[in-house]
Amino acid sequence: MKELLFAAVLAGAGALAAAAGAADPPAPERSPGFAEAGRSPYAGWEGREIKALSAEQVEDLLAGRGLSLALAAELNRYPGPTHVLDLAEALGLSEAQAGEMRALKARMQGEARALGRAIVEKEATLDRLFAGGAAEDGALGTLVFAIARLEGELRHTHLRYHLLARALLSPEQVAEYVRLRGYAGAPAGGDSSHRHGTMGAHN
Repeated sequence: MKELLFAAVLAGAGALAAAAGAADPPAPERSPGFAEAGRSPYAGWEGREIKALSAEQVEDLLAGRGLSLALAAELNRYPGPTHVLDLAEALGLSEAQAGEMRALKARMQGEARALGRAIVEKEATLDRLFAGGAAEDGALGTLVFAIARLEGELRHTHLRYHLLARALLSPEQVAEYVRLRGYAGAPAGGDSSHRHGTMGAHN
């Protein structure tokens, strides 16, 4: 079980960490004689409210944004609801398609916001554990595995809604989405198994 949970956190944490320093201020200037060799790339992050999360990451998690967690789907011809709606006119979405896509987006964001809020709260608790000098292995393990589970659930949420979104599109719309998003050379495999779900053929 621990191995599976570690796998989940590693899968999600890579994308979460990618934006970790995006909103942090630049490091202060040092005198010419300052030895940079031992300087940590995390210098300056000690001022964060939650050390493991940038302010931008916290904002994205609370807003239910994607955080690149669905790249396995997005870059393999499984469009996401948000970007499909952004390209609704160019893709020729019918009113029915657009309505169902909006419903998917609303559900996805609702679920993602709840999970994101839980992750932020757990990360804040983890930060306080160390900041207060009260960290010990038992409580640490419980907290870290809880965060790993939540991050796995968040990634699954974003990936699942890409799966559901593609089921509402025709193969031609998927191909146009890939082109419009600039994914040149995206693999063409898998379209033979593409089904339209409840929508049937689209005009």
